[in-house]
Amino acid sequence: MAKPYEFNWQKPVPSFMQDGAVFDRYEEESFVFESSCLFQVDEFGFFLSWKSEGKEGQVLECSLINSVRFGAVPKDPKILTALEAVGKSENELEGRIVCVCSGTDLVNISFTFMVAENTEIAKQWVEGLGSIIHNFRANNVSPMTCLKKHWMKLAFLTNTNGKIPVRSITRTFASGKTEKVIFQALKELGLPSGKNDEIEPAAFTYEKFYELTQKICPRTDIEDLFKKINGDKTDYLTVDQLVSFLNEHQRDPRLNEILFPFYDTKRAMQIIETYEPDEDLKSKGVISSDGFCRYLMSDENAPVFLDRLELYQEMDHPLAHYFISSSHNTYLTGRQFGGKSSVEMYRQVLLAGCRCVELDCWDGKGEDQEPIITHGKAMCTDILFKDVIQAIKETAFVTSEYPVILSFENHCSKYQQYKMSKYCEDLFGDLLLKQPLETHPLDTGKALPSPNDLKRKILIKNKRLKPEVEKKQLDALKKMMEAGETAAPVNILEDDNEEEIESADQEEEAHPEYKFGSDLTVDDYSQKEAVAISVKKGLVTVEDEQAWMASYKYVGATTNIHPYLSTMVNYAQPVKFQGFDVAEERNIHHNMSSFNESVGLGYLKTHAIEFVNYNKRQMSRIYPKGGRVDSSNYMPQIFWNAGCQMVSLNYQTPDLAMQLNQGKFEYNGSCGYLLKPDFMRRPDRTFDPFSETPVDGVIAATCSVQV
Repeated sequence: MAKPYEFNWQKPVPSFMQDGAVFDRYEEESFVFESSCLFQVDEFGFFLSWKSEGKEGQVLECSLINSVRFGAVPKDPKILTALEAVGKSENELEGRIVCVCSGTDLVNISFTFMVAENTEIAKQWVEGLGSIIHNFRANNVSPMTCLKKHWMKLAFLTNTNGKIPVRSITRTFASGKTEKVIFQALKELGLPSGKNDEIEPAAFTYEKFYELTQKICPRTDIEDLFKKINGDKTDYLTVDQLVSFLNEHQRDPRLNEILFPFYDTKRAMQIIETYEPDEDLKSKGVISSDGFCRYLMSDENAPVFLDRLELYQEMDHPLAHYFISSSHNTYLTGRQFGGKSSVEMYRQVLLAGCRCVELDCWDGKGEDQEPIITHGKAMCTDILFKDVIQAIKETAFVTSEYPVILSFENHCSKYQQYKMSKYCEDLFGDLLLKQPLETHPLDTGKALPSPNDLKRKILIKNKRLKPEVEKKQLDALKKMMEAGETAAPVNILEDDNEEEIESADQEEEAHPEYKFGSDLTVDDYSQKEAVAISVKKGLVTVEDEQAWMASYKYVGATTNIHPYLSTMVNYAQPVKFQGFDVAEERNIHHNMSSFNESVGLGYLKTHAIEFVNYNKRQMSRIYPKGGRVDSSNYMPQIFWNAGCQMVSLNYQTPDLAMQLNQGKFEYNGSCGYLLKPDFMRRPDRTFDPFSETPVDGVIAATCSVQV
């Protein structure tokens, strides 16, 4: 942009982490134990590095760290024995173990455990590391900053002699480059260049590394552009040539000329002063190909709006006016059939900024009658409902303070629904929004509260009883409890079940569940585990899955809601969708409906403008169609174009659709809420997502990308 822009992507790294501390390190899965490691974090917060006496240095990118928490005392006797040998007995480990969770995606998570000298150091590092991770701005640093990051990583990967092995450098540039090219480039720079040579860290400066990258991976595209601008006549660009290029090619012509003035000679000279490395050329007011390259690879030419990575939008509009980052079948780590359910997925998804997670709740069959979360009868493994609630409590508001919506698909008996309600109440405490806000009663025509109104609140999306039925059943429950009977009677007013739900409909739930034929029913946990392992190993064929699907019968979510759970539902009340005209006539903003992608697409084709208008008033949720057994995702953009708020995706699958979702929700501070455009919020504006006519106030632009 014409004005210089300072991109403040760094989070302050506490001095105690830069200085470092000694920990014993272990990994449980592969039994790794390393005593007396010096752990440090660099000044930029790029890496957590560690090194012990006589061992090679190792690094972990902070951008890959998903969470940092206190670790439980290990159960593996080999690890306990190793810790005992260095003077750390089992009964002294509580509160001294730091667990660092990391991974390139949300499923394949690695756990590194750091054992501190005392509980104070452990607490300090849990909080310190927690303060620098989830730095989404650092994911958008310039190519120049990325080069500095690569250089720093090499500087940390020292061998037992404390030097940088040449083989580490060859590994960095391995992509399509033969080792000979790298050895020759090192030789030309006067650095050790033999296969088994090593380099003194002091000799391997950033400038040397930058020169090395330009030799191995020259930016021929920028060189060609440079020659095109100056007509291939000189080795530099004049100020006039630079100004002309900046205004004609770099500046967005749609920008306001007062707020974003054109580049002038003064601004061009500032650029030369900042980016031209040759002092002689700088004094002459010209820029070389190298200086031009450094400028184009700086933060000033980022492909994204860097200022919009901060929390920059108004957060006081009704919930329905925002796109909300949403997950489908959050508990699954893989496929929809024979998949593994995981409590950890809830942690990872919420830490990634997701604000709507799904809980498929079923009756647990054990003696303790604990409600479970699993994918119906799809031979997926089970996890305990209470464990998920605890994980949500711990991670809901780490990345974002804005409200989290729990989308319940409730298949439980009334007794287990009561247990679910009590877990939510007891574990969430004040975080749970049990009653509507006084400023936003559940009245016809009353707008939903805003994300700011609901900061640090958890909302439950579940069917709700009709008010009169809810009151009648609550009174009956109260009398039974006062009489000393069971706290959660199974048959509270069962005869009222016929018309107790407000516009009940089985198919409006987040997605249809199915039930196996009797020959395929699997409830035994060990069998489910065996199936999950078979699926993971690829032993289950496509034909097997098709046979399972053919054997399915529909089982909708229960309409027999426990009144205590019903009272906890407020601003996200699912109802049967009976048409856009009916919804408009009712004008109940806290009613919402869910559509699978196929149904949603059908409405888009036939009632696009009505769908947009519906989403101005109340919320809708889109979810993948049942045929996506591989947990693939549909492209979300078409539903965002209609203003659908909760376009839920399979977060465990990092495909193009999920990458688009992650990229979109990095804006606005990665808070999980994005304000919809003005014309998708205002009742006096009409927007047709399929129309090619220009939208008022929006100037279209075409972006072409060459890789």
